[in-house]
Amino acid sequence: MSDSHAAEGMPPAVERVLRQFRALGREEKMQALLHHAKRLEPVPERFAGIDRASFAVHECQTPVALFPEHRDGRMYYYAEVDARQSPTVAAFLAILFSAINGATPAQIEAIPLDFVRQVMDGIGLAGREAGLTAMLARVKRHAALTHAG
Repeated sequence: MSDSHAAEGMPPAVERVLRQFRALGREEKMQALLHHAKRLEPVPERFAGIDRASFAVHECQTPVALFPEHRDGRMYYYAEVDARQSPTVAAFLAILFSAINGATPAQIEAIPLDFVRQVMDGIGLAGREAGLTAMLARVKRHAALTHAG
């Protein structure tokens, strides 16, 4: 890890999300997730012709495709997921993307590996943790590849 990478740290919005979710009880977290599930932005039209298979997150039980975009030194992510079928996945991605879209690759790389556990702790959705963690790993990997390149 370079000094500039360590100095940049994770996006402040990620820290806010972690503080907010640590302060919530189980029912409040469930309500927050339901609220966020409806807020996942649709995949922009410019991704319409892209082969979904290469963007699929196979570790998740839910069919999900994650699309990274690097513009002007910043990362942006979009996901294709059925929010009605998988509100937890849609909510997690909406929360994550709202906190990281517009961040630098180095900031995204600095997100703690236990981010999923911190957000989802106490909800009783441990079965979802592996897939959600795989999505976070994919997001961080895209940022690392962009940062290195």
